[in-house]
Amino acid sequence: MAEENVTQQMKELHVDEGKKGGEEGKCNKERGKKKTKEGGDSNGRAELHPWPKYIEERLALYNKLKEEHDALMVEKAAKERKPIKVTLPDGKVVEAESWKTTPYQIASGISQGLADNTVIAKVNNEVWDLDRPLESDCSLQLLKFDDEEAQAVYWHSSAHIMGEAMERVYGGCLCYGPPIENGFYYDMFLESNEGVSSNDFPCLENLCKKIIKEKQPFERLEVKKETLLEMFKYNEFKRRILNEKVQTPTTTVYRCGPLIDLCRGPHVRHTGKIKTLKIHKNSSTYWEGKADMETLQRIYGISFPDPKMLKEWERFQEEAKNRDHRKLGREQELFFFHDLSPGSCFFLPKGAYIYNTLIEFIRSEYRKRGFQEVVTPNIYNSKLWQTSGHWDHYSDNMFSFEVEKEIFALKPMNCPGHCLMFDHRPRSWRELPLRLADFGVLHRNELSGALTGLTRVRRFQQDDAHIFCSMDQIEEEIKGCLNFLRAVYDVFGFTFKLNLSTRPEKFLGEPEVWNQAEKQLENSLNEFGEKWVLNPGDGAFYGPKIDIQIKDAIGRYHQCATIQLDFQLPIRFNLTYVSHDGDDKKRPVIIHRAILGSVERMIAILTENYGGKWPLWLSPRQVMVVPVGPTCEEYAQKVRHQFYSGGLMCDVDLDPSCTLNKKIRNAQLAQYNFILVVGEKEKSSDTVNVRTRDNKVHGERGLQECVERLQHLKAIRTRNAEEEF
Repeated sequence: MAEENVTQQMKELHVDEGKKGGEEGKCNKERGKKKTKEGGDSNGRAELHPWPKYIEERLALYNKLKEEHDALMVEKAAKERKPIKVTLPDGKVVEAESWKTTPYQIASGISQGLADNTVIAKVNNEVWDLDRPLESDCSLQLLKFDDEEAQAVYWHSSAHIMGEAMERVYGGCLCYGPPIENGFYYDMFLESNEGVSSNDFPCLENLCKKIIKEKQPFERLEVKKETLLEMFKYNEFKRRILNEKVQTPTTTVYRCGPLIDLCRGPHVRHTGKIKTLKIHKNSSTYWEGKADMETLQRIYGISFPDPKMLKEWERFQEEAKNRDHRKLGREQELFFFHDLSPGSCFFLPKGAYIYNTLIEFIRSEYRKRGFQEVVTPNIYNSKLWQTSGHWDHYSDNMFSFEVEKEIFALKPMNCPGHCLMFDHRPRSWRELPLRLADFGVLHRNELSGALTGLTRVRRFQQDDAHIFCSMDQIEEEIKGCLNFLRAVYDVFGFTFKLNLSTRPEKFLGEPEVWNQAEKQLENSLNEFGEKWVLNPGDGAFYGPKIDIQIKDAIGRYHQCATIQLDFQLPIRFNLTYVSHDGDDKKRPVIIHRAILGSVERMIAILTENYGGKWPLWLSPRQVMVVPVGPTCEEYAQKVRHQFYSGGLMCDVDLDPSCTLNKKIRNAQLAQYNFILVVGEKEKSSDTVNVRTRDNKVHGERGLQECVERLQHLKAIRTRNAEEEF
């Protein structure tokens, strides 16, 4: 019966049965077969006719399993169906039946509009398919697209739609297809060297629209691992996932149309819930990001429940493209990367100015806030990392090497070295809190496929600090960290949001210690006065934390700052201090704290936030002096020297081939904050004529007065020096 069903389904899914035959059903052979194409043009691909043989074989096995599963579910429901109570977020309780009532039915009972706009359900705080029956008394939430978890489900479902189209166009082996921060992607292995082209996008998008129009239901099925190895025998990558990642006897697959894919789910009810979808980018990558593994083709997409949202996204993407820090870094000669040191940035003089200015900014705040700067080694014996616990879990991400038959490694973080500092002599309660800050160079062996400009690098520095304190000092220290954070982000013009992440299911230490620490974090957040959200169970295994995300000028959020408690490193390093009552067995708590986070990553964020229009205090191009003619060049050099001696980044344009207006325009395009024009009048009166990069003319000012004014605006780190001049 299953075979009859699959034949009918294949016909319904527009497969030309008459064109099948002679195919092996393997990825490494499918691509080599000549296919009939429909709906394409000379520049791009079209849908394969017939489809790859593996689609039919996979669907036949799935239908057999689904038929067996449905029969078992009918039997199970008959035996176990009973009245249950479903509690909604407002406290209202709805009567339902186990193994029969679905979240969608409950939503429809409230209002059809709610049901239509709900993306996914949460049952007892677990995301749940809207058409999956409830099993027992539970709490129920109905999430719309504006919820982050709902967006992830929406985009994951969209990835399956695109995956179906990719199989029907390329016939390759699908690999991973996750939702990401903005949209989704799917990786595919193609035996052919043809790869993927943006010319293929129209065909893929049209096929996605067709799949959406068909309203293919998403079906969930739990299957034995050995059966799935047979189902995906054509796909070595899915078999690897099953053999290496799946540790349980069974796991789930989801079906939409002819696509059946390994997936935890959940998904939207059917493909028709995706109202608009765009495929916008492709690239090559490696299997699991490892350069020695197979090359894969990656295709990116985005989708929304409203076409207006897609239009807004497209506008946003154009703005983000213009602000890309890699593009601006090249144009403004700030930094570059080289294949001879992948993931390690070369900062040119103007980029180095920004780098050093950021560090000096934080350093100046350290002096106000009782932090003591230290310098620690870059290389440690692996025994240190074994003591800290990093070697067992993080050694693959460390650069290690042998010296005199011992294994050493470049440090990927500062905290173990700071523990050695704390422990190098006996400590007293009078020294606490001990705030150690370190701008040491860190190295992490990131996969080459994951390296992305300044946002993912191998060599970087952090404004890293560790506060060693007693349990009863936590609340006050966290307040200090939060105030420090606000002072820095106010200068940059960032707003931010806060989450308190509490004890996870798997944690180390005593529950009462966690409870006390979490209460102090909560008190600190309440007194801080900014809105915060509880994120239960998302703390690290070694302590609770406050997660901070900053919002940039175009509405994107970035994780930079860290405020995290650590009860375990003091235990691992046996750190103690003598308390005021003479007990030398007191254990300190460590607060891990960073505000910029990686200086490299912060420069990427700031470059894009300002769009290359750096505020005066951070700008590598603060002043450009433009002489009117050759007779004023000597005076222009004098002006340049005076500003430079006053600590300002100042250049002079002596290019004889450019007109005065051209020089001014060049300086404005290069984002010099101030352009100082000097002619015979200014030369004779020791003045400069001031204008800004936005062509605001301030007029003639005394040279010394101008130097002092810019020094002041730089010192107070104003964001609008051009207006305030």
